Amino acid sequence: MSGGHDYPHEPTGVETRKLGMWVFLSTEILFFGTLITTFLLFKGRDFPGIKLTDVYDIPFTSISSFILLMSSLTMVLAHNALENEDQEKTRVWLLATAMLGAIFLAGQIYEFTEFYHKGFELSTNIFSSTFYVLTGFHGLHVFIGVVFLIGLWAIGQRQQGLSLDGGMNLEFIALYWHFVDIVWIVLFTVVYLI
Repeated sequence: MSGGHDYPHEPTGVETRKLGMWVFLSTEILFFGTLITTFLLFKGRDFPGIKLTDVYDIPFTSISSFILLMSSLTMVLAHNALENEDQEKTRVWLLATAMLGAIFLAGQIYEFTEFYHKGFELSTNIFSSTFYVLTGFHGLHVFIGVVFLIGLWAIGQRQQGLSLDGGMNLEFIALYWHFVDIVWIVLFTVVYLI
């Protein structure tokens, strides 16, 4: 499956594009680390207004989290299908991954709406602001991932297949998607469980 491209390698032996993706993900770790730290600074302090613990629904968020984590499995299945040169299964698993991500986003929108109606708004206090910024930016990352997945699926449909070489291929989108899922595991633990 040669795409006719020879991408340069760094002295480390890692392809330049892959190294670039890892550098990008490293900056994202710093970004989310800063947001999580800010959230934790205000968590547990007594602020006026309704508290997150008064409005959240752990069972609902657990199901939503499970759906997002299952999307990592479908992403692995898409990558595996592409390695086995099964274009149809690749497209099916890409679409399944995008759909699971979209279901997670719908759950997050529903949850935010419920919180808002119960009085836990962005402007309730500094803690609610940090909660919405932290989880909202994660939701934005999921949305971007869903757009990438649908775009990759559409390219696969239009070109009668994808390859493991060239462009912003499935492997890079898979790295991004797994990163987003790992971040959610940390957020779910820090925000909802601890």
